[in-house]
Amino acid sequence: MRGMAGLRRGAGILTLVAALSVPPAGAGGLVEALAGGKPHLDLRARYEAVDDRVRRDARAGTLRTRLGYVTGAWLGLSGYGEFEDVRLLLGLGAYAPREAGRATVADPPVTQLNQAYLQWRGPRGLRMRLGRQRIVLDNHRFVGNVGWRQNEQTFDALRLELRPWAGVRLNYAFVDKVNGILPALDADVSDHLLHLLLDGLPAGRLSLYAYLLEDDRTGASSDTYGARLEGGWRRGTWRLPYAAEAAWQRADAGQAPYLLLKAGLARGPWRLALAWERLGSDGRGYALQTPLATKHAFNGWADQFLATPADGLQDLAISAGWRDGPLRLLAVHRRYRADQGQARYGSEWNLLLTRALGHGWAVGVKYAAYRAEAWRQDVDKLWLWGELRR
Repeated sequence: MRGMAGLRRGAGILTLVAALSVPPAGAGGLVEALAGGKPHLDLRARYEAVDDRVRRDARAGTLRTRLGYVTGAWLGLSGYGEFEDVRLLLGLGAYAPREAGRATVADPPVTQLNQAYLQWRGPRGLRMRLGRQRIVLDNHRFVGNVGWRQNEQTFDALRLELRPWAGVRLNYAFVDKVNGILPALDADVSDHLLHLLLDGLPAGRLSLYAYLLEDDRTGASSDTYGARLEGGWRRGTWRLPYAAEAAWQRADAGQAPYLLLKAGLARGPWRLALAWERLGSDGRGYALQTPLATKHAFNGWADQFLATPADGLQDLAISAGWRDGPLRLLAVHRRYRADQGQARYGSEWNLLLTRALGHGWAVGVKYAAYRAEAWRQDVDKLWLWGELRR
């Protein structure tokens, strides 16, 4: 496979660079680095209920456990390994894909190596990371880890990060495999992810990116080029955050644009925001897709638009939030319509309440209600969870 050959070359480069970067005498040895690391624990117990008007209702209780260990540095090298286990809780397993005919909950039981990588840090903020890893770029819209699911999305990749000047960060990753949240979403790929971040500009943070994706099995490919700007103004006690993003995607089946405009108003613990997002269509049956994204974070928590409809999607969202110390409240209302034509897909309410309890503990409740018009059917989803991170 071309991808595996690329990763093998990456391993050789990483080893060579580390060998040429011998530190001065007195640096800690390999044993000290291995023993002087830090363990990591991440637990999340969650109950999810899905009321679907077509399929049988789903009820899922799951416990996700992650155990990781990061070593100390030796010759600039360090390593990280993390195991993940997802299992049923209280016998609540009435959901697809475990039971055919029921609504889907994308949290199947699994035990696996979630992350395992070798990392080297050099001058000018240079960082090289090889292995199975989490990759998140910008706001997860095109590349993310789907952290909401119990089994997150990770990537077998060679990643390089360089910070040549203050406020400038250049990222490149060659991805050989996508480890999806479901086994059916695993894919052997030859993806190139390029991302340039310019921070501290008068208008805010500017990202320029190119995501060149290719599926090794089918040969299907897509190239996405875009730019994202986010920032804000302050006027006394008022804050006015904003974001704008534009991209163009060219794929084997067609081409389509992406556009986001978002503006907000905040004072003290209160936040209001209005956002409009367009996932375009070329009018010939192809619409912009985001296969590597954290899709749950966009276009509603009911997950009715994980694949963009052929006529595209326009999502108009208004949100109100309140955050004070450990407590957070959020309400979002969305209206969906086709990008091509006059079809109105439906609307959705999203509600969230979370509270941090201290010492790494947190609890939350979340609700999504999608009301269909010209797309799919009504769906209600409810989540209750508690988590510990140390």
